[in-house]
Amino acid sequence: MSPRFATDVVTFHHPGFWDRDSADAVRAWAADRPDRFWGRVLDTLAETEVTGIELTFAPGNIDSALRAFGSAEAFRRELAGRGLAVVSAFVADSDAPDWRHGGNLSAIVADAERRAAFLAEVGAEVLVAGLPMRTTYGTRPPFFVDAAYMNRMADIAHAVGEAVSRSGVRLAFHTESHSTLWYERDIDLFMALTDPRYVWLCPDSCHIALGGGDPVAVARRHTPRITLAHWKDAVAPIDVHLTVDDTVYSRQQPYMAELGRGIVDWDGWADAMSRTPGADTVLIELDEAADPVVALRAGTAVAKRVLAAQFAVSGLREPQVDQ
Repeated sequence: MSPRFATDVVTFHHPGFWDRDSADAVRAWAADRPDRFWGRVLDTLAETEVTGIELTFAPGNIDSALRAFGSAEAFRRELAGRGLAVVSAFVADSDAPDWRHGGNLSAIVADAERRAAFLAEVGAEVLVAGLPMRTTYGTRPPFFVDAAYMNRMADIAHAVGEAVSRSGVRLAFHTESHSTLWYERDIDLFMALTDPRYVWLCPDSCHIALGGGDPVAVARRHTPRITLAHWKDAVAPIDVHLTVDDTVYSRQQPYMAELGRGIVDWDGWADAMSRTPGADTVLIELDEAADPVVALRAGTAVAKRVLAAQFAVSGLREPQVDQ
């Protein structure tokens, strides 16, 4: 089956794309005009080969889509009419109950069930979550990502994964930089502690590389549990201790790169991805692209090249990407 290309809506969050001077200005404008925000996003996607989207934090989130279109079904119809579809939705820390507080379990599950119901109605099957962020290195008292911590996270993941599975949705965990699921060791420990029937993996090639890890090695170790992956490049591992606060995401940006311009082994990554349950989707993630059309075209070109090379090596017929 030919893979489809997808992207995270965060690709369209760059202030320059909206002629605004800041991310806050974009969020404020889009909050008042969700229909215009989504209209331009969808029109722009029509200029690329991307047919799938991952919903993210505001303004590209579930609530914004509901304000713009009135219902999940109406959103699905609008997308289908343009040859588009929702692939997944990302649970952002900023608009979800905090996993670090043990008393939040019922709220965490209820929030996930709401998102899963939306995904099921629009025809998507993956809810992407992350584990809480680390604290800044050197903070006192220190915070350790140890077995006790990971066991607590695994218990929550099991409750959430089982709950969303009743809607036909898979819970997959994203390997975010500076989170407690960043280093190769974090990923291996968490996956070992969780039930593969209810907890899946969404590896991000860039973020794993930023932590000094090998994205291809991670993908190969956890192949049967990868239901979706984020294809993104990295300039180099982050070699300084960034302050972990609301600005950490923007300070990670200089370490990120468009596909093919960094250190990720894309041939190896494509080979590993071809063996996963999520092989039918290539999600190209480009955080805040000033020109999404140019960036997505460049990203899909790299992905098509490495996929063609992978199929040539395997002796199979080169796939034709769905339009």
